[in-house]
Amino acid sequence: MTHLPFRLRGAATAVLATAVLACAARAQAATAAAFPDAAASDPATLKWMVGAPPPADRIIRFTDGTHYRFPQFRWTFSNMRALIPTVVVGRGSGPVRTLPRAERRDLDSVRFTPLDGGAAMTWAQSLAANYTDGIVVLHRGRIVYERYFGVLSPERQHVLWSVTKSFTGLLGAMLVAEGALDEHAPAARYVPELEGSGLGDATVRQLLDMTTGIRYSENYADPRAEIWDHARAGGILPRPAGYQGPRSFYDFLRTLAREGAHGEAFAYKTVNTDALGWVIRRATGQSLEALLQERIWRKLGAEQDAYLAVDETGAAFAGGGLNTTLRDLARVGEMMRLGGAYNGEQVVPKAVVADIRRGGDPAKFAAAGYARLAGWSYRDMWWVSHNEHGAFSARGIHGQVIYVDPKAEMVIARFASHPVAGNTAALDLTSLPAYHALATHLLAHPR
Repeated sequence: MTHLPFRLRGAATAVLATAVLACAARAQAATAAAFPDAAASDPATLKWMVGAPPPADRIIRFTDGTHYRFPQFRWTFSNMRALIPTVVVGRGSGPVRTLPRAERRDLDSVRFTPLDGGAAMTWAQSLAANYTDGIVVLHRGRIVYERYFGVLSPERQHVLWSVTKSFTGLLGAMLVAEGALDEHAPAARYVPELEGSGLGDATVRQLLDMTTGIRYSENYADPRAEIWDHARAGGILPRPAGYQGPRSFYDFLRTLAREGAHGEAFAYKTVNTDALGWVIRRATGQSLEALLQERIWRKLGAEQDAYLAVDETGAAFAGGGLNTTLRDLARVGEMMRLGGAYNGEQVVPKAVVADIRRGGDPAKFAAAGYARLAGWSYRDMWWVSHNEHGAFSARGIHGQVIYVDPKAEMVIARFASHPVAGNTAALDLTSLPAYHALATHLLAHPR
């Protein structure tokens, strides 16, 4: 793969922006077989950003879009703070809640069959197949498996992408439970600036469950999809020379138009979460990072601070900007497995977790057409499987996940940098059966 030029001017920058989006779209549409495998694309082996300064062909920059090209983004995802503005979500000064260890050597050999009926593979093989950067498995609250790859380490934060949505959804659901938000109220009641936009008359509940009817495509295979305009507005992708579009997440939300009726069908659109983040900010008078810090992060006994990407106005990327360490992400999953209780207190109301686990309307979810997620639903920005184990999860592009299996008493937290963005397009093929096989094994062979 050739490298983009590092210094561009004028019209060349516009050409570059188009090339960046086209590259990302091709990555989404292609299969992983079209890219170097996990070993060949290992960011530590390729020595991205190593040296003082690094060699010219090993430099990754935001301004030329190389930060979001494969294989460069295998380094980027563990170093987002070096490239875009962020704010701290502090862990506080309390003691770390230690995760006890009971590591097992039998898990790598657990076998499963991919969803397409292909050749059986092992748990260990699935990690490379999915370009895993780090993975930890908890069983009954103990670490039974933990691995790191590439440039990730236990102390380093990694971007969560859309797993962030599940944190924003938790805050929204908590505020609804407390009466601070009316789930039946339109978004414009809290954010008058949304009046007249496609989201202004969507209710808080419709934002939480992503059942809004707005003109917005999250098709990563289409370089013309609105998701790319959204990313440029918020500063997640570089803007071309002469850019005249929205310059913040909130400005972009005001441009959205209606397309269909609200409340009829699930449609996955990141703007719902950013709108919810704006509603939460107005309803509470606090920033999203302050609320996350106060209501969740400081209560976990986390090992490290988290951090959250912000746009040039300081507004948080509520739909995809959170970065955490792997074990801290697992702590969140364990808190959800335990009904919201963790580290000696009820972090999330038990009723909120129970409502998430019950899930949303599978009929509305089915309208999205996810063949590999048949029978699933979506509630408060969590994905609910409705399988025999009652598994539910938080999911982010390129392979980020919190996977909670209550029956198996298992939590999986994974970071990845798969070349294909969409989970349903590639990762679910092996990830979902691998998770279920591991859960079944732990049920059959507890220790």
